Amino acid sequence: MELLTIAVPKGRPYGETVQLLRSAGIAGPELTAEESRALMITCPALSTRFIIARDSDVPTYVEHGAADLGIVGKNVLMESEPKVYELLDLGYSACRFILAAPAAADPVRLLDGSAARRVATKYPRMTEAYFSSRGLQVETIFLHGSIEVAPKVGLADMIVDITETGRTLKENNLAIIDNLWTSSMRLIANRASYRLKAERIGPLVQRLRELMAG
Repeated sequence: MELLTIAVPKGRPYGETVQLLRSAGIAGPELTAEESRALMITCPALSTRFIIARDSDVPTYVEHGAADLGIVGKNVLMESEPKVYELLDLGYSACRFILAAPAAADPVRLLDGSAARRVATKYPRMTEAYFSSRGLQVETIFLHGSIEVAPKVGLADMIVDITETGRTLKENNLAIIDNLWTSSMRLIANRASYRLKAERIGPLVQRLRELMAG
């Protein structure tokens, strides 16, 4: 049987992703619950192969056909807007997109349009879309990490980021001004693979859907 290739994310969602795939009978013991140095793992008995990648790279593998399917956060999909099919909301690793600022700041003044504000974020496309929808001009500062420190050092007035519990925000004396969107892990498919490998992808999606319902 032809291999079905699935791109899965490294980091925080990795363990839960592996558990889900193994529960659905998609991954075998070769795909361990703990990350290893291996970047590609094959499960011969199940005719599946897994690419272990950064979450931001998962849609790229899928869009360009290096992977038939992928599992990635909705936040990544919203920012990169890849040409893939979004098949299923898997529900886990749920988080919120938030707009936050120093707790002592006046949120009304920050958003009154009287001055151009600087906003640090890992999600410039979504950040600009949000402020544009409110008719506000901002200077978007793109960062790869350590978003919470930007207001402390005077780099930005506000941040747009994702949060699960809000704990890191509180530790950095930041307060949420607005909840923008929600995100969770999604199953995506390469458009050509979805047609050409429908006999394999269809039952796989159904098994995952049943697990979600259960």
